Amino acid sequence: MNVRERAAEVAAQVRDPEMPMLTLADLGVLRSVEVVRPGDGGVEREADGDEVVIASITPTYTGCPAMATMRDDLVHRLNGAGFPRVEVRVVLDPPWSSDWISERGRAALRDAGLSAPGAARRSSGPVGLNLGPTRHAPACPRCGSTATRLTSEFSGTACKALYRCADCLEPFEHVKEI
Repeated sequence: MNVRERAAEVAAQVRDPEMPMLTLADLGVLRSVEVVRPGDGGVEREADGDEVVIASITPTYTGCPAMATMRDDLVHRLNGAGFPRVEVRVVLDPPWSSDWISERGRAALRDAGLSAPGAARRSSGPVGLNLGPTRHAPACPRCGSTATRLTSEFSGTACKALYRCADCLEPFEHVKEI
């Protein structure tokens, strides 16, 4: 395994601070991991001691308060794995999409009792303005019913909403589609 592959493997295991059942890779926040030598214009090299590991991440939301912790966790884990020079870059284009959550990540959300997001609502044209409530009925992660009702647009984090199942009466968090 070369240096970049080893660094990417370490970075891919860093957990999301707000949803620790997910790695940054499973959440789709970890965009890339490169290993470069300073002054080489970004050309990847094999190890000889002066490489810089550059991990690129994308926030799930602009202003996501977990970004600093993600950055610190990436640096800490990579330093601990023998990579003394680490840089974390924030990439905003293209913006993160809930479609980037891996199947393993979606399963981990369900196993933790959270409702995984459906397909993101994207359009290639102008974004329509809708001032009415968004009609969305995620399936209850406990009983599978879609007879669910929004309780609050925001839950423990801005990227989750709080719902209640009308059949089993249990509340649950739903990761929002973006």
